[in-house]
Amino acid sequence: MENLLNIWDFKKMAQKKMEAHAYDYLVGAADDLRTFNRNIEAYQHFQIRPRRLVNVNKIDTSINLLGQKYNSPIILAPVGFQELFHPEGEIPAVKAADAKGHLAIASTVTSKSFTEICCAAKTPPWFQLYTISNQKSTKRLLDIAKKNNCKTIVLTVDVPVIGNREKHSSLLQGNMRTNNTLGNFDDEDADFDAGLTWDFIPWFRKNYDMKLFIKGILTGEDAALALEHEVDGIIVSNHGGRQLESDLSTIEVLAEIADVIQGEIPILIDGGIRRGTDIFKALALGATAVCIGRPYIYGLASGGQAGVEKVLEILQTELIRNMQLAGVTSIGALNRKFIREKKFGT
Repeated sequence: MENLLNIWDFKKMAQKKMEAHAYDYLVGAADDLRTFNRNIEAYQHFQIRPRRLVNVNKIDTSINLLGQKYNSPIILAPVGFQELFHPEGEIPAVKAADAKGHLAIASTVTSKSFTEICCAAKTPPWFQLYTISNQKSTKRLLDIAKKNNCKTIVLTVDVPVIGNREKHSSLLQGNMRTNNTLGNFDDEDADFDAGLTWDFIPWFRKNYDMKLFIKGILTGEDAALALEHEVDGIIVSNHGGRQLESDLSTIEVLAEIADVIQGEIPILIDGGIRRGTDIFKALALGATAVCIGRPYIYGLASGGQAGVEKVLEILQTELIRNMQLAGVTSIGALNRKFIREKKFGT
């Protein structure tokens, strides 16, 4: 893997190693993939304004998230069905996160159970929750997370129904109803809860003492409601372009949301991050940390744990280099003065 120099190289290698249906699932998105593509392309419309004559011998990429220090702002986003990409499922990725000191978030629809994943990890990952139409199933999932000493639940709110994923919808729906592909389910269907509302939060607070992030926020209005409901953090996300074909990228809405949050709670962002420059821009525009999904799965498919570690090393190295070239020595020193926005079509 020493010849793989960037995320795009890993994508090409992953395609060679994966079965066609698995690759289609990984790179697929809703409708005509416009939102998926915009997630990536929109980063080009934010330009870096570098500062000069700054001593950049020492660069600090550490962040503090809910009282926990991490060496890097790069987080492994929740990705389901990882046995499609590697025979050990989610295990190599969480081991890679541990080895490199990164936070990982496990999906509800993992191939391995959350218990198995936690047994393989030095510290329990966060648990991403899809609420299930049967509330008993939702409570059972939360009880599993609590039993495994999970500290933070990531409630995903952009999947009342599955988006129009034409190239892989049959695979996805089949997996959701085939118990042997879902580590956290036994004999019940994993049907999404189309009735999920903000009322979930007081119910959760009453029954659980874990921290709560909301994943799928894309507007200032919902960011304000998240503050009103006293959640512990949000993730700016459009589900990697897999749900609503909104034609709106996550990086485009980040500043609007950061203006509402005003530093009161952490803001994470995912979608379209492929380079260290992308990470730099997201952090400068108000993100506390960034989440990557497809990039580390390319690494998983290419080389298991070592592949994921290499992807993390590449992005971390790129981030450090770009901080040095832009004249900023710590994540905390990044702000909007380092960014200029060029609107689409101008």
